[in-house]
Amino acid sequence: MTETATRPWGAGAATGVGSMPGTDARETARTVTGEVGDFPFLPELPARGPGADMVGRSAGMLVDVYAHLQPSGWRVADRPGLDTRRARSWLGEDLDALEEFTQGYTGPLKVQATGPWTLAAALELKGGEAALRDPGACRDLAASLAEGLRAHLSEVRRRVPGAEVVLQLDEPSVTAVLTGRIATASGYRTYRAVDRAVVEGTLRDVIDAAGATGATGGTGAATPVVVHSCAPDVPFALLRRAGAAAVSYDAALLTARQDEAVGEAVEAGLGLFAGVVPATADPAGDAAAGTPAGAGRMSDPAGSVSVVRTLWRRLGLSPQALAGGVVITPACGLAGADPEYARRALAHCVRAAGSLARDPE
Repeated sequence: MTETATRPWGAGAATGVGSMPGTDARETARTVTGEVGDFPFLPELPARGPGADMVGRSAGMLVDVYAHLQPSGWRVADRPGLDTRRARSWLGEDLDALEEFTQGYTGPLKVQATGPWTLAAALELKGGEAALRDPGACRDLAASLAEGLRAHLSEVRRRVPGAEVVLQLDEPSVTAVLTGRIATASGYRTYRAVDRAVVEGTLRDVIDAAGATGATGGTGAATPVVVHSCAPDVPFALLRRAGAAAVSYDAALLTARQDEAVGEAVEAGLGLFAGVVPATADPAGDAAAGTPAGAGRMSDPAGSVSVVRTLWRRLGLSPQALAGGVVITPACGLAGADPEYARRALAHCVRAAGSLARDPE
């Protein structure tokens, strides 16, 4: 990025990943601002149907590129249609609800969009193959996304003028793109792995364009961009070099063989959004904790962040930097949970983050 993006979140911060259960935008905004009020986020409600899902929602943000829904998924179209209008309408409804419940709010506010490589792996071209197959289509898609994100961020700032906006790019497919594991339309083959330099460069272009000073509405500070992936083998070093201010990941999937890359990235200034709270309820319940079947398995707050403390010690990093360098989140989006569990999960993240701030060792 042309300017260094400062971290607007403070020590002991907690937030959500993005998706939430249900279809009521106002009730969800009330829950989010109530439970993670120091670092709220713009919820996504995929249960409403196509256009409210991760890919459809971001496809609706594209500029001069349109998509409509086919039985096989989202496909690029020549002009906007019902699916594009529906996606934009639902996003507007979500923004209306967020604006209502953030009157007078000042502080960090996170919004999410699908990143360029996950979008390229999910969006089909007219022949039915993914945009990932065509390097030119990937470039056009990334440029369209960057322009759409700039407009989206400006709209969020207009509605919540006291917000320090944080952009999260959802990239669950980036590792599969790098390793050639995205299946073709037939399902019998996979697309060729994309060169790491190309993946990094495209991400950098989108991060630079979306997070540049000109997208801030005149605040003079660059927008922090978080890259989220709840898949295994998140490429921490690549994402840091691409300009990410932080990486959001599922803590249960992080392995010791990634320690060197994670440690170097953190020492270079990368923040971590550690997903430590289960994203769905445990069907068996947790008798020891007194929770019934379907209520979810949550450790005590200190236990939930023990994996983060262990990682920090393993990396040999200063305990004093822990609470300021890590934001606590659910392991992934909460769309698969019931509304009550989602509320409890967000509240538990806040308590766990507080535990980390009080006792980083």
